[in-house]
Amino acid sequence: MIKVWTDAVEAGLFDRHGERGSTFVYLPNVVPTRAVSVTMSVRLESWSAPFGLPPIFEMNLPEGVLRERLRLAFAKATGTFDEFDLLSIVGRSQVGRIRYTGDKEQLNEEVPFQSVDEILERKRGGDLFRYLLEKFASFSGISGVQPKILVRDEEAFAAMEHTKERLSQSYKGATHIVKLWEPNEFPQLAANEYFCLAVARKCGLDVPPYRLSEDGMALVIDRFDLRMDGTYRGFEDFCVLNARRTDEKYRGTYETSVIKRFGQFANSTHVNEDMEKLFTLIALNCALRNGDAHLKNFGIVYDDVQGEARLAPVYDLVTTSIYLPKDSLALTLNGTTKWPTAKDLQRFGETRMGGTPAKVKQILERISEAILGTAVEVRSHMKQHREFVEIGERMLQQWEEGSAISLHS
Repeated sequence: MIKVWTDAVEAGLFDRHGERGSTFVYLPNVVPTRAVSVTMSVRLESWSAPFGLPPIFEMNLPEGVLRERLRLAFAKATGTFDEFDLLSIVGRSQVGRIRYTGDKEQLNEEVPFQSVDEILERKRGGDLFRYLLEKFASFSGISGVQPKILVRDEEAFAAMEHTKERLSQSYKGATHIVKLWEPNEFPQLAANEYFCLAVARKCGLDVPPYRLSEDGMALVIDRFDLRMDGTYRGFEDFCVLNARRTDEKYRGTYETSVIKRFGQFANSTHVNEDMEKLFTLIALNCALRNGDAHLKNFGIVYDDVQGEARLAPVYDLVTTSIYLPKDSLALTLNGTTKWPTAKDLQRFGETRMGGTPAKVKQILERISEAILGTAVEVRSHMKQHREFVEIGERMLQQWEEGSAISLHS
């Protein structure tokens, strides 16, 4: 049995149920603000899933390389290794405000210290990838097929684009997300995402502080859910908002599963501003040729589960078509997964975002200018890093093609 915590306070108990399902029940006298999700309000009746975990509990489970490493490390001790076992391992250190412990345990979120500068400078050489996975795998409640880990470096977090104030001295949780890639599988993927995030920032979208290691093998990103007082904002991805499991993340449409669903949960005086940003992000994914903009790569953040919800900052943004030449949209738009034309996006923005023709055209032009501006930085990086030349050329080619089709009439 697992104890579930919200905002560092006990909220309920979670256990296996039936042959393959699970069930969650709130503890007596839990107040509505302790709800685990905007989709699971506090109530007397239990919340059950006939198969697997409820989406909010599955949201941060590692996938791919990290999941396999944890399975190999713990399967012998547990006898089996399912999602419930995985949650019990990484549940103390998660993205967002929810934590998990044994039903008799108290919450301890402490994560080992790891210098961000050491990662950026690659002081451990080629062993850094293996070292970080082995040390931080069990502290990394964060989803994704490619390996991501959560590390703690309070000074580096405070020194970036925050208020320059010191992070709470009692804080011992993770401060950064580190993304690592096997070079033989997706070469230069860290640099790929680095420059895609640069385009997003130039578009006026919210992007957490991010840095690329000197050798281009790791990307370090500040947590956007961590406040300077050491508490966390709520975060929920669009799989949760659509009541979908992780393996259903490619099921849905941008019209209904993203735009409409955001309108249902936004609950904010800034909804028009955020809707514009959401449309911008969808159009940007099309122009950059990111075929992995699925339901888990959009999210909302909030300070109060019953209060205002805003569009989450940009994350997991890459040009996938350089690795998968026949890649297409992750979700359907206008009934198809084919890359949309500028006319398609113009109509989408007018009908779904509710923008005027001039406003939508202005957004597409802003994206185009951001891509052109970042292309200069890509070329500069290519001159300084010869190992990036081939991937850089292919990125620029995809950006040019994506812009021509999806941004210009």
